[in-house]
Amino acid sequence: MRYIEPTRVKVLMMLFFTTGIIGMIIGIIVAPPHMTMIITFMGVINFGLGAFFTYILLTQIQKSPDKRKKKKKTD
Repeated sequence: MRYIEPTRVKVLMMLFFTTGIIGMIIGIIVAPPHMTMIITFMGVINFGLGAFFTYILLTQIQKSPDKRKKKKKTD
């Protein structure tokens, strides 16, 4: 898998976690009875995507600098 900058992964992670939690709360408490299941399920999907991005953040390997672009010091 391609390396993703940690700040981008953290932003996506927080976005999905907050959307998932808000979706579950709205689905359980606020939604009308015929929409409760689908809104709660969408919140669970967003929460799962947040967990996936957490996994990516914790398991990706640090990107090594490209040695071809590095200039050599001349004394």
